[in-house]
Amino acid sequence: MNLNTLHEIATISDPIERACALGRAMTEQQNLVEEAARMRRQAIAEARETGHRLEEIANVLGVSPGRISQMRKGPASRTPLAPPEERPQVIVNRALPSVPGLHGPADAFVSASECQGLRPSVRILFVGTEPSSEHVATCLRIQAGDEVIARRRMVLADDVPVRLVTSYFRADLFAGTCVAEPELVKPSLQECLESLGHSFGHAEESLVARPATRSEVDALDLDPSEWAVQLLRAAYSSEDTPVHMLESVCAASRHVFTISQAGADQEF
Repeated sequence: MNLNTLHEIATISDPIERACALGRAMTEQQNLVEEAARMRRQAIAEARETGHRLEEIANVLGVSPGRISQMRKGPASRTPLAPPEERPQVIVNRALPSVPGLHGPADAFVSASECQGLRPSVRILFVGTEPSSEHVATCLRIQAGDEVIARRRMVLADDVPVRLVTSYFRADLFAGTCVAEPELVKPSLQECLESLGHSFGHAEESLVARPATRSEVDALDLDPSEWAVQLLRAAYSSEDTPVHMLESVCAASRHVFTISQAGADQEF
């Protein structure tokens, strides 16, 4: 089922017939999802048979090793999520507007978490090119679907996933540069971009609260009904060139957002 199918169903004038058509489409979609899940279980089993460890597969898929075990067992034997009160309680403070540390957002998170008495870690999930989504394209001033370089990380506190963080760069500007390398950008993203001739000009940041997507629920080990807070930070050079778009998808139940007021604003 795709959007064209839904649009065709939406043109059915009789509401009962339209509801029946939607029911059939949903059943067909569910069958496709179940078949895709079966094929994914087979792929994971083949990967295990060829010597890949659970942790390695989990890193590539961007989920926890426990989630990989659930995928292998299938929906019938999937372990139910523990009630919210029985899950690890981790609350991370997140300052707004963002104040990247000397070596970038990852190090800023590490420093902030350690100050809060948490044990932080950052896991690289993916570095490579992919088609841009609409909101990424808007921030980078390109067309949706244009190729971008993505650097995706999982951020954890006390081994609990708290946010998914992805840096996006225009492929037409940064292909073949330091930001496209699979390793950590050293000594820092700031120095890398400056070495390529881009000096910082300004940044624009927005925050949206929304239900977590299915992939985010899996990656962050959330209850299906939980929400996420999506932070978008677009950074521009002194020449107004969009050089970096940072997307942070935060588990809403694991964050407190602290908002600083500019010193020039004197009103109580």
